[in-house]
Amino acid sequence: MSDVRQESIDAQTDDGMVPVGAQETDAAAPGERELDPAGQVFPDGDNLADVGTAGDPWGEDAGDQDDPDQGADGDSTDDADRDQDGDGDNPLDTEAEIAADYLEELLDIADLDGDIDTFIEGDRAHVSIVSESEILVGDNGEVLDALQELARLAVMSETGGRSRLMLDVAGYRDRRRKELVDIAYEAVAEAKATNSRVPLAPMNPFERKIVHDAVVTAGLTSASEGEEPERYVVIHPA
Repeated sequence: MSDVRQESIDAQTDDGMVPVGAQETDAAAPGERELDPAGQVFPDGDNLADVGTAGDPWGEDAGDQDDPDQGADGDSTDDADRDQDGDGDNPLDTEAEIAADYLEELLDIADLDGDIDTFIEGDRAHVSIVSESEILVGDNGEVLDALQELARLAVMSETGGRSRLMLDVAGYRDRRRKELVDIAYEAVAEAKATNSRVPLAPMNPFERKIVHDAVVTAGLTSASEGEEPERYVVIHPA
């Protein structure tokens, strides 16, 4: 090759042009994982926006005792999951404050009345909208569950960490908890009387958790079966 032609090729390479036959190597190879802007690794095709939108993977698959890694209230208690950037303040207080600000703005936009209370119980931040209206509860708590997810996402966008915040509106969750405990005790009595398993109606993870706890207190065992959103609890006889 002549010196003139070699110099031309070297100049093209120095200018960022790739010689014929060469390949770029910066693109991820097929099957490799890529980093999202926040630095978290997701499989090909996934993105950060998908996290937390299906089946509440951050929250409550609570009473489902199928998972031995779940804590006493049904979620992993790995401290790394709750790492927050802060200056020493309780990160749960920070979660509650962020969620309360978000919900207060939402109430103003929707022109709805309600006071907002926050408290910490165990390893969860709790936020409660005190109101006479149940418009934010919806049928079977569906609106409440969706609103809780939005509040958790608001916390995540501010802190960069996952949130297990619990939201209640108009005391719905407290009332529902009492109803579910009664349902569980009735099913336990039936299981003992008939010596057979007793399946219950489909419930969300929060409700299944309450039933599981009540069954354990009554001295029997239970398990979740089926797939969301038709997943349900079965009480087993002794």
